[in-house]
Amino acid sequence: MGSARSTIRDVARAAGVSISTVSLVLNNKGNVSEATRRRVLKVARELGYVPSRAARDLSLQRTGNVGFVLREDHFTRSEPFYTYIFLGTEFEARLHNLYVLLTTIPRDYRRGEHTPRFLRERSVDGLLIAGKVSDVFLEEVRAMKLPTVLIDYEAEGFPAVVIDNQGGARVAVEHLIQQGHRRIAFVGADIRHPSIANRLEGYRIALVRAGLPMDPALVLVEDEAEPTRATGQRLGARLLALTERPTAAFCANDALALGVMETLLQAGLRVPDDVALVGFDDVQGAAQAPVPLTSVRVFKEQMGELAMRHLAERIGPEQTRRPYARGQHTIVAPTELVVRASSVKNA
Repeated sequence: MGSARSTIRDVARAAGVSISTVSLVLNNKGNVSEATRRRVLKVARELGYVPSRAARDLSLQRTGNVGFVLREDHFTRSEPFYTYIFLGTEFEARLHNLYVLLTTIPRDYRRGEHTPRFLRERSVDGLLIAGKVSDVFLEEVRAMKLPTVLIDYEAEGFPAVVIDNQGGARVAVEHLIQQGHRRIAFVGADIRHPSIANRLEGYRIALVRAGLPMDPALVLVEDEAEPTRATGQRLGARLLALTERPTAAFCANDALALGVMETLLQAGLRVPDDVALVGFDDVQGAAQAPVPLTSVRVFKEQMGELAMRHLAERIGPEQTRRPYARGQHTIVAPTELVVRASSVKNA
């Protein structure tokens, strides 16, 4: 009976009501009797009426867009950690009829000069921020009172989706302890990042539970450096220079672990026979490393899905929209230890 080109005017005429009444029914708004509501919906189905996305978003004062922001250096790293998170947000956005607009900002963010265009023009309904960003940027976003969800980072006043960093690190170190290791190093960088700090805490908890001392000499960290493979190479050299070398190392991410591994192998040491290694994130290159790397798997796409779902709830239809000041909680995504040859002798 119907046509895909049926208009809201056709529905109003067939149902014997005004166009504004049809709009109220389709947007689930206003005081419309139940009988009228049922009649309008029945006619809309029979005519095959599909509301215009643009018209619907205009009536709800929405753009239908969501911004996704991360730092330039995070996006360009060889390990595609945030790429998979972005894919997760994209897949979930389709279920909510939302479009994701991706942009990057520099590490030395300056307000106004580097403000993303979609924020200047207010052309997004909400914002996803992945990874660590400048406090200046967060203050700018906070002042806009735009629904925002952080991913893999935490900051006051924002809901967030984060990794079980502490739990994942604890399981990783417990695995090394179960392999018989008693001198276990921690290799990290950018220790003020909440994720890295929590992984250090997980390392500490595992040692305490096993009755092992936490030797400050085995905590190898470059506070100001990024946790990259190059940083791992430098910290691997520090590990080799220790008077009493550890037999294992838990690295705060896979990039660091792969850098340490490269340094150890170049020095003629064997992994895991001389030094066992465990990383964190389980990036694509972990399984293809010279010695396949044991790592804590992070379900990156799932994190993106969770963040987008949470944001979609906050920018939903007007009658269900959550105020900016509410829902500022943290969702913790689980991890899984993937054991490979780098931590198990004769594996």
